[in-house]
Amino acid sequence: MPSVFTHIINGDLPGRFVWKDGTAVAFLTIAPVTPGHVLVVPRKEIDHWEQIDTPTFTHVTEVAQKIGRAVKDAYDAPRMGLLVAGLEVPHLHVHVFPAYTLESFDLTKAEQDPSPESLDDAARRIRASLVSSGYAENVPDE
Repeated sequence: MPSVFTHIINGDLPGRFVWKDGTAVAFLTIAPVTPGHVLVVPRKEIDHWEQIDTPTFTHVTEVAQKIGRAVKDAYDAPRMGLLVAGLEVPHLHVHVFPAYTLESFDLTKAEQDPSPESLDDAARRIRASLVSSGYAENVPDE
């Protein structure tokens, strides 16, 4: 059965994408721990991160690093957080987010009902930062 992320990737459910390529996508989470919280997800549906093939995992982490640089720039964050929790959705995803304190790493403290406007603003900021970083070919239109 396809995961919710597969439905988002396929366009069956809405998503605020900031990155798309043939192997991975990145979109804003609907439960951010801090504004600018992005999920980097392989198109290939794999539940456990340790079971993914190395080239795909390498690509996902390379995309996460590019996204992290862009988010750090867009939010002037002192640090960037990166997590692979694997408990929320049975489809590998890497959390990338501005980190201000250790509490930023606590997914149980994520905002559960962010405004659509705040998510739209975050997506615009991150897309603009990615474009200015030279990744326009991977940045989807709004």
